[in-house]
Amino acid sequence: MIVSDVMTRQLVTVRPETSLAEAAGLMLTRRLSGLLVVDDAGRLAGVVTEGDLLRRAELGTAGGEANWLEVFLMPGHLAADYVKTHGRKVSEVMTVDPVCVAPGDALTIAAGLMRKRRIKRLPVVADGRPVGVISRFDLLAVLVPRLESEAAARPSDAQIRTDIEAALTGQTWAPKTGIRIDVRDGVVELQGVIMSDYERQAVRVIAENVFGVVSVTDNMVSVDPGSGMAFG
Repeated sequence: MIVSDVMTRQLVTVRPETSLAEAAGLMLTRRLSGLLVVDDAGRLAGVVTEGDLLRRAELGTAGGEANWLEVFLMPGHLAADYVKTHGRKVSEVMTVDPVCVAPGDALTIAAGLMRKRRIKRLPVVADGRPVGVISRFDLLAVLVPRLESEAAARPSDAQIRTDIEAALTGQTWAPKTGIRIDVRDGVVELQGVIMSDYERQAVRVIAENVFGVVSVTDNMVSVDPGSGMAFG
């Protein structure tokens, strides 16, 4: 799937000269976590989000007085921070050059950017103009029916056991005998003898990655090849 398949096309936008009070009120009444900011030509100029409003003088969250070292070394930074925490127009607090995606980008790209940048929503831009917004909620709306369809199509317990056995057989390191696999309602129980904790983890991971497995219970016993001692 691509971004245009799931993005929200109904946009709520503001202008750079919009008052911060109006923008914040719009976010509140529309229950939005952010707004797109567009210029006179309809091009994306930035975004203003609830995160941009976390540090405000009105809330007492603007921060304390700067120390002398900050004043001496970073006067420009402090001035910009003052504008951000005291500004009255959208242009003074908005995030410029926001992270964007294109309508034809894969959902994996959008999801990766949200996760990496810790962003809740991304503008969707074509030729410099916003055409939509994609949010974590939009991705969740795609995920739920897929999870439900996977659950409905879960293979039989016998098929799950066969698939686990086949996956083990395909690994040169895997024990060829001594592993017992029981499956009931998708819950896998592993019993038997393995030679190291690495084998234990790998066998469990193989079982967890087989389609239809709900959970894995590890009751295998690890035996030290040198001493012959067994560990649960």
